[in-house]
Amino acid sequence: MAGPMQKNPSEFNPGATLMRRLEALSLFSEGGDGVTRCFATKEHHQAAEMIQAWMRDAGMSAHVDAVGNVVGRYEGTAADAPALVIGSHQDTVRQGGKYDGAMGVVVPISCVEHFNNTDQRFPFAIEIIAFCDEEGVRFNSTLLGSRAIAGTFDMAALETTDNDNIAMADALRAFGTEPNDIPSLARSKKDVLAFFELHIEQGPVLEEEGLALGVVTAIAGGTRLSATVTGFAGHAGTVPMDRRRDALTAAAQAILTVETYCSSKPGLVGTVGRISAAPGAVNVIPGKAIFTIDIRAGDDALRRQAVKDVCGEIETLCQQREVDLTIDVIHESDGCQCAPWLMEQLESALIRTQHPAKRLMSGAGHDGMAMAHITDVGMLFVRCKGGISHHPAESITEADADASARAVLHFIQNFEPLNET
Repeated sequence: MAGPMQKNPSEFNPGATLMRRLEALSLFSEGGDGVTRCFATKEHHQAAEMIQAWMRDAGMSAHVDAVGNVVGRYEGTAADAPALVIGSHQDTVRQGGKYDGAMGVVVPISCVEHFNNTDQRFPFAIEIIAFCDEEGVRFNSTLLGSRAIAGTFDMAALETTDNDNIAMADALRAFGTEPNDIPSLARSKKDVLAFFELHIEQGPVLEEEGLALGVVTAIAGGTRLSATVTGFAGHAGTVPMDRRRDALTAAAQAILTVETYCSSKPGLVGTVGRISAAPGAVNVIPGKAIFTIDIRAGDDALRRQAVKDVCGEIETLCQQREVDLTIDVIHESDGCQCAPWLMEQLESALIRTQHPAKRLMSGAGHDGMAMAHITDVGMLFVRCKGGISHHPAESITEADADASARAVLHFIQNFEPLNET
């Protein structure tokens, strides 16, 4: 069922165009260092308009759906053919980089543009999705766009509010969509042949081994928690040290507990990425501290045990310090194993484009974790400088961008859906 081979591979040199488009998308950002483009904002809307224009120029139909995804479709040789879905996210963390997510949107568009210009169609359709919110920055609810496509979107999330007390549903209506229509976005398994995502590695493995590309074997599962420690505020000068119920020092000890435990278990990582204290005055003992915990592992059993153990240790130390503790799970995703048949086809694409068939795991979460609920998932990583990501210093080379596009082009041209009969 593979499509026709490329007419003249030497004519496909998209590297410079890809870098220009990635630079253009990065301009849709809030102020400050790096790129900050959050879900259902002015910057999201601007990026969505540009992505739609690129899709249409590439010969695709394109629209923004009810949750804010940008969806482009390149029809196959038969009407209403099932689709190979390719995509990544358009949103960023705060003060992030230019390539996280965006790379996986612009590269497949360049491939479809080449197919359109050379009159190539396939027995399957190609859908490219720029997912609206993978990072979860604005509403602390990740994978919103891919969950909607997979039919696992929690409609209760529409009631959550951001830091300005704006509800998600209201933010979407202001963005120009109708959130009540989100359930209708769910795809049928029979209409999706597979999901593929290209992404920067966000780690150092490929660079250390001198490789531009690698095939992903699995995506680590993750648990995110919000911990609130409540003590008793008091005067910094008059309350003796042995009579204090300092919420911030208890939180500090808890944070060290996360680091110590996760450092002792191979394959496990733990991070406290945010902390706040109240009332926040120089001369007042903090009466409340709130911090996040992010625990990840490729082995779901290891991760679940770690969450249980870490929470237990924090509860014990808070009891000893006579402060109250509440811990809430704000996000949980099981690990995702990439499909062997897709890994094999991706390896073939690497070999055909003169790259070793390197395999590696993803410690970061991706939209494939949601898409795995309806279809098999495959991923390809691209080398990034120093393994740096979620930072303004995030960087790739034009040569690697070009190499990734050539590999994706070959993967699509020779894609063979899994025959389950």
